[in-house]
Amino acid sequence: MHLPDLRNWLALARRRHTSAEAAPIVVEAGAHEEAPEDPHERALRERLEAVAAATPNPAWTPRRLEVTDLLWGKGCMWPGGTDEVMRMAVPFGLSGASSLLLVGAGGGGPALRLAGELGVWVGGFEADPVLLEVAADRLHGAGAALAKRTSVQPWNPAVPAFRKQAFHFALSIEALRGPATAQIVAAIRGAVKPGGQVSILETVAPQPLDAHDPIVAAWCRLEHRAPPPPGTDWVTAPMSQSGFDIRVTEDVTARHARYAVTGWKLLLREMKTNKPPRRRAAAVVAEAEYWMRRIELLRTGRLRVMRWLAIHDGRAKTG
Repeated sequence: MHLPDLRNWLALARRRHTSAEAAPIVVEAGAHEEAPEDPHERALRERLEAVAAATPNPAWTPRRLEVTDLLWGKGCMWPGGTDEVMRMAVPFGLSGASSLLLVGAGGGGPALRLAGELGVWVGGFEADPVLLEVAADRLHGAGAALAKRTSVQPWNPAVPAFRKQAFHFALSIEALRGPATAQIVAAIRGAVKPGGQVSILETVAPQPLDAHDPIVAAWCRLEHRAPPPPGTDWVTAPMSQSGFDIRVTEDVTARHARYAVTGWKLLLREMKTNKPPRRRAAAVVAEAEYWMRRIELLRTGRLRVMRWLAIHDGRAKTG
């Protein structure tokens, strides 16, 4: 499946699921009804709905999480899921003697795989209250051995603070949004022991994006991002200024886009034979609206996904 395939599917879904008067999305008759929920899952969904209702303009809802779990894997918020996280983490040489700071812990999936396969002690931090709630639930329910090696805590990207020199390594996944990028990078560096490695994955814009461009504006609105992301110096400059020795700057856009279209291809193939419940179908259409725009911006080069690998050289002051 390529971008035109997703565009054609989305246009068809709009025609089928949208009435003339209003409803942003009204799902066609014939979709399967919801199966009875497990009591624990129902209780979790109700907690998540309450947290989302108390959050101004929430980026994440229980229905959206159902869709992203299907697209990227349980507890993952991005294409490639835990495979991409492992690709970033394995070069560190993690083991049961290592500790890892994970900034942008998502719904708990990456922490569980890192701890389960590599034995590393993972300290996760998540800024979104809905994701924080679901991650805490999943880590707690993973069993005593994994729960012992994983944790998730809230953090404030506007005032970042992590325990000083508490970790051997760090991963940051789409966590540097907002005006405090330099402070976040400095806080990550301060949390890593001298000689430790740090890997950062971020979406950037090689050239300034026009916030009034309809595609850019729609993408920013759907991703709850304002303003659009700046260029690579937005990450590279504060890393250098904080004293990181940057070893790798890699453009991973092609892999990110490939993972994205593969995830959608598999989901749409599944939906052909197993129609989703009504509310989930609406959530699938809403998520497709977002990914249509993101993939278009990636395809045209207006967005890039970059990875940085750096070493705490132990010389410049922390914090």
